[in-house]
Amino acid sequence: MSDFDFSKLTNRLNTNSLKFNVLDNELPMWVADMDFESAPEVVKTIVDCAKSGLYGYKIVNDEFYQSIIDWWKKRHNLELKKEYICFVYGVVPAICSIIKAFSKKNDFILVQSPVYGTFYKCIKANNRKVLENPLIYKNNAYKIDFKDLEKKLKHSKTKIMILCNPHNPIGKIWQRQDLEKIATLCKKYKVLVISDEIHCDITQDSYTPFASIDNHNSITLISPSKAFNLASIHSASAFTANPHLKRKIYIAFNADKIADVGAFSVEASICAYKQEEWLNALNEVITKNKNYAKIYIKMHTPLKVVPSNATYLLWVDCSTICKDTTNFATFLREKTGLFISKGIDFGKNGKSFIRINIATQKERLQDGLKRLVRGVELYCNENNINIKELN
Repeated sequence: MSDFDFSKLTNRLNTNSLKFNVLDNELPMWVADMDFESAPEVVKTIVDCAKSGLYGYKIVNDEFYQSIIDWWKKRHNLELKKEYICFVYGVVPAICSIIKAFSKKNDFILVQSPVYGTFYKCIKANNRKVLENPLIYKNNAYKIDFKDLEKKLKHSKTKIMILCNPHNPIGKIWQRQDLEKIATLCKKYKVLVISDEIHCDITQDSYTPFASIDNHNSITLISPSKAFNLASIHSASAFTANPHLKRKIYIAFNADKIADVGAFSVEASICAYKQEEWLNALNEVITKNKNYAKIYIKMHTPLKVVPSNATYLLWVDCSTICKDTTNFATFLREKTGLFISKGIDFGKNGKSFIRINIATQKERLQDGLKRLVRGVELYCNENNINIKELN
């Protein structure tokens, strides 16, 4: 039994929370941050920093690098060195900066859809072209289309592949053999891999860092923000064993002014990477929430939850009631107050899905699931869908 309390109903209304910028009767289960307080020791560290009253310019110290080295060795069996690691303000700014540094206008940047929608924004905002390698969805599961992937990587204008491992939104940890194939193909066609591994500590199965396969033709992006609920602390890292790549990203991050250290960035990150007991307890809660939600949705709706072994996000197939969830998501919010993410945000092949964040207290989760069930019933009634025939 955990000594940590994940049942406390935190109140995030009127706190400038992006997630809870909603009406009083609405329940947000969309953006990927948690309703749990961070680990107690992390909270204490931030409070102690705040009490100092000194918020001048900060540096990245040796302890910061060592905390990452120790964590990845112990937690993920990956050997890192200080000279591999670059501090950066956040994973998304890092992706934008790397895209600019390693490609040119109108070059192709490959993604595997459905995928985190901000990838598309990063590519388009920098005047590059999105090239999709759509994942194959069959029998309520996903796999990589390697024939299509090689075809796309082979194109002369494809310069970068953004890998998501574990994959958001489908919650899949890519197996070693999949990563090995990706590494081989990208090396063959001289395509740089940006591996976004921000969800790597929220897992229900063993996770393989891409860098354990190829740390020379890749730049891995990590952060304690998802696992320890520290998104607004703005602390992340990029690492690569390739000194040429490391030098180039260091220059790019500083040129783009995304290597500046926040008041709590270093201290909070160092402390977070010592909280393994808390993280293990959190993962138990998320696993229970995920299992509860899957069973509840299966029992009470015709929707299908895609099985996953990572993240605190549910990817839900709604194709039995609609082929595009844009209107359904709006309907849910208007009729029940449940605010979730519509599938089209993750790519065209995600449009019949919704994404639900279940990193919340059991009481709120139950409330959200009841709203979902009610919303499905109302939607089916309004659209003359016989829900009994679907169940």
